[in-house]
Amino acid sequence: MRMIRAGFAVTCCLFLAWSVARAQGRKPGLWEMTSNMTWQQSPLPAGMSAGNSAFAPGPRISQVCLTQAQIDKYGAILPQGRNNCQVVNVVKKANGMTADMVCTGRINGKGSLESTWTDDAHATGKVHFVGTMQMGQDTKPIEWTTESSSAFKGPDCGDVKPAQMPEK
Repeated sequence: MRMIRAGFAVTCCLFLAWSVARAQGRKPGLWEMTSNMTWQQSPLPAGMSAGNSAFAPGPRISQVCLTQAQIDKYGAILPQGRNNCQVVNVVKKANGMTADMVCTGRINGKGSLESTWTDDAHATGKVHFVGTMQMGQDTKPIEWTTESSSAFKGPDCGDVKPAQMPEK
């Protein structure tokens, strides 16, 4: 009976070690991300387009350089262009992560981030943000969701520079 308990304990420890290793198994290097942003509440008047800015709705394909430091700290690719935003409450799991994105400045509000992966070369993500945006003298309410899928392209980022990591 003691042998069975010991075997069970060893099996549980090995499974836990495999889960942690898998969570750390994200590959640093070049990733291709396809993202699609939708506005639930846009700061722009009806019929006005965001043009080719980061706030333009619809699919967008981008190259992202993911570093080992970003993997160690967050476990996933973070949203790009986070001026005056901090990523807090990071919870890393065996097959994903969750966090909050808190922004102050021209854009104020809070977003929820989540990322999941089925293997070390593919990930999906979602960001939902609610807040306000300063537009001239006015402050407009905003709400948007971005869903993404990412695929590992190779260990060399080439000319793609990694995004600067938030201080927090």
